[in-house]
Amino acid sequence: MPLVTTGELVTRAAAAHSAVASFNIITLEHVEAVIAGAEAADAPVVLQVSENAVKFRYGRLLPLARAAVTAAERAAVPVGLHLDHVQSDDLLRQAADAGFSSVMYDAARLPYAQNLAATRIAADWAHAQGLWIEAELGQVGGKFGQPALDAHAPGARTDPAEARAFVADSGVDALAVAIGSTHAMTTRTATLDHDLLKRLSATLDVPLVLHGSSGVPDDELAAAVAGGIAKVNVGTALNIAMTGAIREFLAAHPEAVDSRKYLSVGREAMARAVTGIITALARPLKGSERP
Repeated sequence: MPLVTTGELVTRAAAAHSAVASFNIITLEHVEAVIAGAEAADAPVVLQVSENAVKFRYGRLLPLARAAVTAAERAAVPVGLHLDHVQSDDLLRQAADAGFSSVMYDAARLPYAQNLAATRIAADWAHAQGLWIEAELGQVGGKFGQPALDAHAPGARTDPAEARAFVADSGVDALAVAIGSTHAMTTRTATLDHDLLKRLSATLDVPLVLHGSSGVPDDELAAAVAGGIAKVNVGTALNIAMTGAIREFLAAHPEAVDSRKYLSVGREAMARAVTGIITALARPLKGSERP
């Protein structure tokens, strides 16, 4: 089916008090796995290309973007295409022509005033191109070589009053909030601040996004969706699934040289991970689990 805009998917999810899962892709196998996993769950999905992934692909956005668009157009579920964690203005300005309907402009590393100023410029440009734009406020950490910041340290969390002012002054369409998760976690041990999420959800009138979701257990993810998260970003969980499956296959088949053999195993493992995460987001909460 035709590509669906990320804004449409997230807005629809927010209105239904649900969340759309958004997965970072690096290879064609990631693209195919995310779509296969979403089809198995019969759910919409967002394919995300990060600035780090573009750097890995020799700095070229179009080859992976074109593959993602082609695969998405042949998917049996709605698929959006999102350019994630963009810090480079040059990369930002490639988004529309490459088929993306949305961008996440990442100036969160800057002091508040500079973050706001840079994000306002990015938002004005994005809206002029018809793009939906997401930003981040708070310290999620673990991205672009940053240390895995203590998500529970004083000052790391997103302040509701500051967030309200930031959204109003920047003009962004969605906000990624720091409520206890960290990018690139390899264990699912993050504990989210559901009280803060409740206050953010009550304060802000734009959809809320959870980054660093690979480190968040299923019950915490479900509670985050119930608390107001409308977009859930996942990346590392797919790489863990792929690498683990390939490592196991090669250990059992040391003679293997045909990359299709082990890549197919890795792709299947990622697809199962995608289905599992999408299913977790839609899991009804028990009374004792409600935030």
